[in-house]
Amino acid sequence: MKSSVLLIEDNASTRFGFVRYFSKDGYEIHEAANLAEATAILAARRCDIIVLDINLPDGNGIDFIHTARTQDPCIPIIIITGEGDIPLAVEAMQRGADNFMTKPVDNAALAVFMSKTLEIGILKKQQSARKQLEKRNVFFVGSNKIIQEVHTLALAAAASDIPVLITGETGTGKGMLARWIHQHSSRASNECVELNCSGLRGEMLSREIFGNVKGAFTSADQDRKGLLDAADRGTLFLDEIGDMSIDVQAQFLKVLEDKSYRRLGDIKLLRSNFRLICATHHDIDSLVELGQFRRDLVFRINMMKLHLPPLRECMDDLPALTSYLLRSLGSTSDILSDECMKMLRVYPWPGNIRELRSVLERALLLTPPGAIIRQSAFSNLAPHRPPKPAQNQRTVQEVEGEHIRAVLDQAGGNIEKAAKSLNISRATLYRRLKKNNTIY
Repeated sequence: MKSSVLLIEDNASTRFGFVRYFSKDGYEIHEAANLAEATAILAARRCDIIVLDINLPDGNGIDFIHTARTQDPCIPIIIITGEGDIPLAVEAMQRGADNFMTKPVDNAALAVFMSKTLEIGILKKQQSARKQLEKRNVFFVGSNKIIQEVHTLALAAAASDIPVLITGETGTGKGMLARWIHQHSSRASNECVELNCSGLRGEMLSREIFGNVKGAFTSADQDRKGLLDAADRGTLFLDEIGDMSIDVQAQFLKVLEDKSYRRLGDIKLLRSNFRLICATHHDIDSLVELGQFRRDLVFRINMMKLHLPPLRECMDDLPALTSYLLRSLGSTSDILSDECMKMLRVYPWPGNIRELRSVLERALLLTPPGAIIRQSAFSNLAPHRPPKPAQNQRTVQEVEGEHIRAVLDQAGGNIEKAAKSLNISRATLYRRLKKNNTIY
């Protein structure tokens, strides 16, 4: 698939010749006659390279370099200038352009220029990705057999391009594992775009995923790219996908079927070549049974499942994990006494690795430089006591049965109407009635 080009040129005949020549070669061309149009296009479309004239009706093309670099620091930029504007071309190179050509431009020569400049852009992205990888924490793999198996599956996931579902309790490192898989995949030089589905609902979630065009809704005052656009050729990581609403699930299922989508309020069909990784702390099968998650969507996102165990099931790795986290926080493991480690071992860690990191970070803040961490630094680790059962406490099954009977009463005994009110299928409602020994 050829790259997309943003051509910024005020001369209509020059644009026409460029489009006719490069469209035949498979390039996708976005035309702009001035800086305002170019800014709008760059905000709404993914572009792989910019061909930019310096003298434009509404300003100097050099000023647009900063705008482009803000959107994408690695996007290749070719400056087109007249013979008398060589000093401006030199200034453009100093301000971030990759190459320049003087008018009149020969399209065949420009094609070679574009090819070489695109290669420079790819190298920039790869270098940027490597720097980001060096800054990020490495996914911790201890000696625990369960984690070792997860690591083996993660390696297989990184070597393929299939959708991955990561499950586990909150704080077990699902997001870190998703980023690790991306960083070790063939898409590592491109973006890993993340979205937490639990923070947004309905139209707001759709807007983030699909983007929108100007006027799609009241506050849509300009075209806006969605995460599907940003994840093109990279990875889309949807955290807490179990909290995605049913209506958005239906929209997203269509995307997974043919990798095409429409921005909100738009009729134009767009495509995105992304790799999907999802994560959730929910039991997806239970959500399906309750009618809160589409079964057909589960089949699409769950081609490979990785389950991260809670920290309390991997306590044999606690000393090594603690040492690793202390190093990542800029300290060493020798500042932790045996008594402190005993305290950490008996605590159940309901918040898992995330909680352990926070506890260690707090302890370091309370400890003078060069000193050993005292037990008092872990005073926030209150003993874990299971809650006492309440007297005459009803079971979940009893509460569920009572709720179903109340809804049936409101529906006048109409099974179909009651199932719709409960947001479950008729078959599920019959199973619930049978399970709760409810006769209606």
